[in-house]
Amino acid sequence: MNQDYTHITVILDRTGSMESIRDDVIGGFNAFLHEQKQQAGKATLTLVQFDTQDPYEVVHHWREIKEVPELNKKTYVPRASTPLYDAIGRGINDLEASIDKLPESDRPSQVMLVIITDGQENSSKEFTKARVTQMITEKQKEHDWQFVFLSADLAAMGEARDIGFADSASLLFEKSDRGSAKAFHSLSKQTIEYRSRKKKQFGFEASDLQKDDDAKDAADDSALT
Repeated sequence: MNQDYTHITVILDRTGSMESIRDDVIGGFNAFLHEQKQQAGKATLTLVQFDTQDPYEVVHHWREIKEVPELNKKTYVPRASTPLYDAIGRGINDLEASIDKLPESDRPSQVMLVIITDGQENSSKEFTKARVTQMITEKQKEHDWQFVFLSADLAAMGEARDIGFADSASLLFEKSDRGSAKAFHSLSKQTIEYRSRKKKQFGFEASDLQKDDDAKDAADDSALT
């Protein structure tokens, strides 16, 4: 394996409910992309968008991250419903097949699969909850893949836990411009820490999980002591 190589697959919810934060998602993803391009070390990125019209649209496949273009309103258009299990299941299979095609010496030593969504599963046809749970568990234990979940829906966070996403790698964000920006910033910051091997496992920190109101209250309490 190439010890200086990280592959990142981002599976992005493109369903209709994302319309209200469409600009924020575009801006947040582009900021994440810009920051990752500045980092040392080899990285490739696969970007997938999903909805019921196309449960697994591959926008970029194993592309050198420095060559990945930004999202825009033509390449990110929310629509339809949420086949979340199908997107995750196909994402894992795609990752596995792509890695298997590489010579052992060229394979990434670090692999991340990132889900960004604002809702719960409601329309998968190919993969079940049980199957996806099994796949995630196997890849975590056998290959140390990192599974990351960002969601603007509290119920979806419980669903993520049920199928194998660790609490430390799951982030609930406010469905607003500020909430989206903070979530993408936290994702980028912790990805950098993971890519640089400052962390063996991807994980959000307390400051990433803290709501803006909580942070303000903490600052006010500190000022009073």
